[in-house]
Amino acid sequence: MDKDLIIDVGQSEVSIALLENKRLIELNQEKTEGRGYSVGDVYLGKVKKILPSLNAAFVDIGDEKDAFVHYLDLGLNFKAFDTFVRNINANSDFTQLYRDTRIDDILEKEGRIERFLSPGQPIAVQIVKEPISTKGSRLTAEISIAGRNLVLLPFADKVSISQKISSREEKKRLERLVYSILPPNYGVIIRTAAEGKRAAVLDAELKSLIKKWEDSWPKMARSKGVQLLFTENSRTTTILRDLLNDSFTNIYVNDEAVYKEVDDYVTMISPEQEKIVKLYKGHEPILDHFEVSRQIKGSFGKIVSIKSGAYLVIEHTEALHVIDVNSGIRAKQKDQENNAFEVNKNAAEEIARQLRLRDMGGIVIIDFIDMDDSSHRLQLYKHMQELMEGDRAKHTVLPLTKFGLMQITRQRVRPATEINTTEVCPTCNGTGKVGPTILFDETLERQLAYYTKERKMDSFVLKVSPIFEAYLTKGLASIRRKWCRKYGCKIKVEGLTDYSLLQATWCDASGEPVV
Repeated sequence: MDKDLIIDVGQSEVSIALLENKRLIELNQEKTEGRGYSVGDVYLGKVKKILPSLNAAFVDIGDEKDAFVHYLDLGLNFKAFDTFVRNINANSDFTQLYRDTRIDDILEKEGRIERFLSPGQPIAVQIVKEPISTKGSRLTAEISIAGRNLVLLPFADKVSISQKISSREEKKRLERLVYSILPPNYGVIIRTAAEGKRAAVLDAELKSLIKKWEDSWPKMARSKGVQLLFTENSRTTTILRDLLNDSFTNIYVNDEAVYKEVDDYVTMISPEQEKIVKLYKGHEPILDHFEVSRQIKGSFGKIVSIKSGAYLVIEHTEALHVIDVNSGIRAKQKDQENNAFEVNKNAAEEIARQLRLRDMGGIVIIDFIDMDDSSHRLQLYKHMQELMEGDRAKHTVLPLTKFGLMQITRQRVRPATEINTTEVCPTCNGTGKVGPTILFDETLERQLAYYTKERKMDSFVLKVSPIFEAYLTKGLASIRRKWCRKYGCKIKVEGLTDYSLLQATWCDASGEPVV
């Protein structure tokens, strides 16, 4: 399977499109101006209000809406983080203070938040869910810094290894290697991508992650209020970090500065793939050249077409997303059961794509076409599970209910992507109203008078809709003939099916529009 990453750098936004076999699978858009609150950003915040009934607190991180942290999100090593934040100041020996901070005083799993937080208290937090609708960001005080192969855990003392690494020998090798290079008071999660990596690669990445954390200490020491300590990587490098593998074919970038950033990053995390990064220099917009714009127009509307005339209707609400599967013209086939099963399978493929493409999170309810055969319902459930395996977001797929509904929960960390694919009507200019049709011929006659008397033209081609063509040319005493006699000119009327009712273009004898 070919995978292409298309990066379109605009004045105020960077669009990142992931294509699999030329088909749009994911679309991410990152603002380059006025960067918002993003997952992975780390802040020094201030506790605003304690909510004993929820065992949680509101935290001010500089957003209009206060962020939210639950007691269970403080983390087992919160006391170490809290001690470090309270004691650090401009006169501190940062490294010594960090090493001397105890990490053996573990927070109990069942406790009360008011015992550890109070209004006005500074707290180091990380965003795990962006602001959605009326809700502020969701926070954790258990800070982690992700890299390509490793995830750094400050104030931890253990090394965990991805369960997807199956080789016991490789797990032991990685564990011994990481323990040998890990400084005190740090822990690490070894990611699947680390499998087979040399010590030099892991050591270089570990040092870069530690530097990112330690570079935030001076900001923390001199800050007297809310402060952004450091951000997650840009959306571009984050996607590369999580997705880049041997199946990637090309990465196209239309901006030289971003091209260099991506090229450097790929060279660092996967040197053998540095040649796949290419600078796009075409005159056509990059998203148009790779037919991404066309796919966006066809994929982000309320109605999404699928194979053989069937289609999906997608609705978004505050609480959940609803997807209705409609068979369309396929309903006319005789074998209703097999027809429904086939349409549902095709719909499942498009739904799995839409969830990733729109980044739809929370609860998703799918109303499939009813099927009487229980084996078909089971096959559809397993088919959906297989299709969702490639989704990086955490998710759960439940079997179909007796009403033919499937429920999916999908990790919701940012608002769903919504793109308005409608266009303003050229006839009414978005008002929903058009001028009186009975006066349209008078408007055309005034234009004709101007062209013949002021511009001294005597031969025209008038392009209109087929309906208006019939109106102008009907009968021996047609309106066209009257105009020809009155203004001493020749007029050929052409009816074009792509013209709206009140759309018209005056052209010269050669067919070129009259300006």
